[in-house]
Amino acid sequence: MKRRHILGAVAAVATGTGVAAVLGKDTKSVTKRTTDKTIPAPNIAKGLKQFRMATTWPKDFPGLGQMPNRFSKALYEMSEGRIDVKVYAAGELVGALESFDATSTGAADMYHGAEYYWQGKSKGFSFFTAVPMGMTASEIMGWIDHGGGQKLWDDLSADFNIKPFQAGNTGHQTGGWFKREINSLEDFKGLKMRMPGLGGEVIRRLGGAAVQLSGGEIYQALQSGSIDATEWVGPWNDYAFGFYREAPYYYAPGFHEPGASLAVGINLNVWNDFTASEQAMIKFACKAANDASLGEYTYENAKALNILKNDHGIAPRFFSEDIMVEIGKISEDVVRELGSSDKRTRKIYDAYLAARNEYRGWTEMSDGRYIRARQVALDL
Repeated sequence: MKRRHILGAVAAVATGTGVAAVLGKDTKSVTKRTTDKTIPAPNIAKGLKQFRMATTWPKDFPGLGQMPNRFSKALYEMSEGRIDVKVYAAGELVGALESFDATSTGAADMYHGAEYYWQGKSKGFSFFTAVPMGMTASEIMGWIDHGGGQKLWDDLSADFNIKPFQAGNTGHQTGGWFKREINSLEDFKGLKMRMPGLGGEVIRRLGGAAVQLSGGEIYQALQSGSIDATEWVGPWNDYAFGFYREAPYYYAPGFHEPGASLAVGINLNVWNDFTASEQAMIKFACKAANDASLGEYTYENAKALNILKNDHGIAPRFFSEDIMVEIGKISEDVVRELGSSDKRTRKIYDAYLAARNEYRGWTEMSDGRYIRARQVALDL
């Protein structure tokens, strides 16, 4: 989301433009921005509403950067051109890490990003993207849409004058690229691995060193030997960066982000100014972006994995059971500590944990058992 890890990749781009540069501009609907000379008078007369979306992604970045574009296009088409959202890449309107504050204050109308980027505001935001050993993509969709997650998310975001929606998901993210084989827990001792956030804390407790690097710095760090391993997203985005050339041992599964959910956040005053029908269109535009992204990542990851295997000789490897058991134990401790940081976060954590544990039986009985059976049948 990961991903979270694109934040650094765009940080250099983002630093040139700050929230201060745009504070004070009225960014509600164009009916309230009649002095904005960039909006033609005929459009105002037709009731056209134009908005600015700040994103945390590089411009047109594969997958992640396309999610906000899909949202904007779907909303434009459903409204027959009456609602026009201009998407700004990180650094074009505000910096990547400034998107939340810009939307909260009204310097931007909305953002697209990963909610765990805002855990400096509240630890509770992490649960609406991904946590180690957390929910899969379909599970987090179920929890937010049907299991009470949206209400908890709404209450948390309202404290910052924002209305949130799911609007993208990368699906399962893989375990990472390693310069050497990982056969036991001992192999994590002293390992320098690029893994930010809660996943990085798990690596530290395994005896490794978690290193935070921007996306653009990872390949060079692998090449120079300053890191021994890295995670990023999955085969599609990983292949584009060429990690396989420097760290040929590709491990799964990923424990840190089993289904990373991305979000649209809308300034609450802007949201309340929309009519009921416009709000309905926004909800469906977010769902369209969410559903399309998961399908896209599933398709593109499969293609990229076959290229890695067939054209570059990469044989996927899997962490042993004892490694995953220990990672699971440590992950539970790390997430519990996060969830106990304050009263509101504790409420979100308790609800998240209850939902995840409720889903476990069904997910294992359905997808888990079926996929194992399919592997056996097709490998005969």
